[in-house]
Order: sequence, then C-alpha cells, then structure tokens
Amino acid sequence: MDINFQGQRALIRVDFNVPLDKDYKITDDTRIQKALPTIRHILDKGGSAILMSHLGRPMKKLKAGGSIDREKFTLHHVVGHLSEQLGRDVKFCDETVGQKAKSMAEQLQPGEVLVLENTRFNEGEKKGDEAFAKQLAELGDVYINDAFGTAHRAHASTTTVAQYFDKSKKSFGFLMKAEIENANKVLHEPDRPVTAIIGGAKVSDKMLLLERLIDFVDNLLIGGGMAYTFVKAQGGAVGNSLVEEDRLELANKLVKKAESKGVRLYLPEDSVVADKFNNEAEHKTTSSKEVPDGWMGLDIGPDARAAFEQAIMEAKSILWNGPMGVFEMPNFAHGTKHIAEAVATSTQQGAFSLVGGGDSVAAVNQMGLADKVSYVSTGGGAMLEFLEGKELPGIKAIND
Repeated sequence: MDINFQGQRALIRVDFNVPLDKDYKITDDTRIQKALPTIRHILDKGGSAILMSHLGRPMKKLKAGGSIDREKFTLHHVVGHLSEQLGRDVKFCDETVGQKAKSMAEQLQPGEVLVLENTRFNEGEKKGDEAFAKQLAELGDVYINDAFGTAHRAHASTTTVAQYFDKSKKSFGFLMKAEIENANKVLHEPDRPVTAIIGGAKVSDKMLLLERLIDFVDNLLIGGGMAYTFVKAQGGAVGNSLVEEDRLELANKLVKKAESKGVRLYLPEDSVVADKFNNEAEHKTTSSKEVPDGWMGLDIGPDARAAFEQAIMEAKSILWNGPMGVFEMPNFAHGTKHIAEAVATSTQQGAFSLVGGGDSVAAVNQMGLADKVSYVSTGGGAMLEFLEGKELPGIKAIND
C-alpha cells in the first residue's frame, strides 16, 4: 500500500460476511481478524477508515416476493466486536450511500472508523451498478480492496467503484496481497514435487481446476464424493456412492491427460462405506472399486490415507482444496483429519502448503493446525477461480 494515508479517508472493501448464531453473535471472527492489519495500518498512518462489506444474501427473500430482513443481515452486528478488536469506538451508518453516509464520512477524523450498512441492501451492488459505485466512491479519498473472498464477483463495491480512483489512489490491502502472493507461489515456479489434494462432492465443480492442475503438478490426489465418478469411469463398482453419470467421459479424459503429462493421479484404493447417508449408519471399509450394492463411499479408507500421506510427505509444494469425505459427520471425517495432519507435518519439514476451500480450512482450524501450514486462504470460490487461471474482476480493477 504505497499510499500516503495522512488525513485521507480510506474506503475499504472488507469481507465481514461472518457466521452469526440465532442471537446475532459472531461464531467465527476469522474474516474480521484477517482485515485488522490493513485497518490498523491506515489508522496508524493518520488516515480514517470507511468499511463496506456484504453480509449474507438479503435479496433472496425479496426475489421470492418477500422483504429484506434488515435485522438479520445488518452489519451493525459486527460493530461491537470490531470496536473491541481495534480498541476504539467504531461508528455505524444505517445506510450504505445517501446523505447520511456522506455526512458521516465527511465528518470522520483521522484515527476514526465508520462501518457502512450491508452493501447488498442495495440492488445495484450485485449488478455492478455505476451510479451506486460512484456514490460509494464519493465517500473516500482512496480505495483499498482487502476482500479476496469476493474478488471473483464484479460487484459495485469490489470492482466498479475502483474506476473512480486514479491508479495512485487505489491499492490492495495486506490480506488481498497475501492471498495473491501465496497462490502465485504454487502456480508459478513452485518447488517440486508439487502435490495437489482435491476433494469435495462433484467433479463438475472442480473440472477447470483439475484440468489446470494436471498441466503443472507432479501428483494429483482425488478424494471426496468426486472420486467415485473417476472410479466408476475406470470400471469400478461404486454401489450407491455419489456419481455424476454425465461426467464419466470427462473423468477418463482427465485420467488420460494425467498419464500423458506424467502426472501421478491417486484415487482412493479403499473407502469407508455406509448403508445410509447418516453419521449413525452401519459402516465398514471396502475396496473403492468393490462397493457393495446399497452402500455408499463416505470417506477414504486407511490404505488410501497411507498412500496419500506418502505423496504429501514427499512434496515440496502442496495445494489442498476440499474434504476427503463427509467431514461434517464425525464417523466420516477421519480421512480429512488425517490429510490435515499430513499437510501440517510436511509443512513443518519444509514444504510450502496452501489450504483453500471451506471444509479443508475448517479442518485445519478445528484441529488447531492453521499456524502449522504455510497459508490458509479466506476465499473459497475466489481462490478456486484464481487457481483455475481466471482473471478476477476485483484484482483487475486495482491493477488497471
């Protein structure tokens, strides 16, 4: 951030889309914690901070003919906690743009912080509306985007607003910068061997990512529900396991592409299978190619864990995106936890590791391993698209 913030009002796009309980108390403040270094830096340098963010999907009910639930989705819920974290009073404006927002922004003194109301209370936000973005831009002297988690969305507050600031008056925050730098460490000239661990339910969700990874990784480990599409495509019997029938041909193409590129593709040799999609279901371990009729694979088995672990321990660069099983069910979370431990151990022995994607991030956080891996990404969809090689609108808007 090569900007002189002295006496400047910094309009900062943060990602305060935090989970709340039924009493609107924050249950995980990771996203707020990640934004603090940028906010503190600007305040320490004599600037003031105007924070804008979305929270949830307030327009969903509106589209169904209902009304916006302002009580549920107001950003006022984060103000008290943010005040505690910053050690200073944080002001709140109950509108995002308008006369009140403009007046409060103009009166802001160096060292003060103002949180604007949920950007998604305005229909212009998701449309990338220029008029709405221009009103936002008028609130600040400089623009900082520190919301990597929304960088893949061409919304008014993440992308359009940047066009109203000269190149010298806009910048990435520390979080955005770190996300980009760490992703680039894996994508460009990584230490080898490079091992990617990809999980999750569907091949279709990760198709572009898998294609891209095969171009530059040495080992590709596939777990989670998506593995059974590959196993079936290779002629295996998968019982009632999740399979995308329309992706079998694609799975075989990816296997052939991996062979032609000299990439070692690992599918789980064995699986923990269950007779129902339920944590209390009867379960056992079988070969992934011989899942009995009426049973479904819900986790990778012990042999798969051992093979995956060996590839992880030999890696110098590791990318992990997606769980190895139904991580939210304790009986089928062992594979994901095992992988988390292996990634952490390999990192401690000198590998660089990047963890991105909801359940893989949840696994390292729940196990207290977040500080044992090199970098934990805050952006699920954004990181996925960045790794796929797409140009993210939120990044392009700052670079242009």
